[in-house]
Amino acid sequence: MITNNKRSGHQLMNQINVVPYIDVMLVLLVIFMVTAPLVNPGQIELPQVGKTAAPPAQPMEVSIRSDKSLWLRDRAQGVAETKVTRADLVKAIREKQKANPEQAVVIAADKDVRYEAVLDVMDTLQQNQVKKVGLLAKPRGG
Repeated sequence: MITNNKRSGHQLMNQINVVPYIDVMLVLLVIFMVTAPLVNPGQIELPQVGKTAAPPAQPMEVSIRSDKSLWLRDRAQGVAETKVTRADLVKAIREKQKANPEQAVVIAADKDVRYEAVLDVMDTLQQNQVKKVGLLAKPRGG
């Protein structure tokens, strides 16, 4: 049975009562106005003009050849590569770390070298507290 809204006395409501929403908005406004002066703004330390950081030190380069021999080159001094043993490698890097504790070391390996040999050198360096160890790769192209 379909009833007509006009006959039954019920009418559809086509307006929204916004008074409760205005009350909530005013309460929130009062809360923000009271708490805003209590909040301390954060302090930002801006850099000073004239302060310059020292340029980063050149990394030491460890090369692993296909015969698993280790070669060391100190890029900061610009000397040629020298063949070293693992003990000599650790000794040279420790001496360099005395002057600069954040001395970086990069590892370059021939493409025929097994990945295990590279991991062995990385493990040796990490056991001797070398914090910055990277891999050197030849860019593609050309």
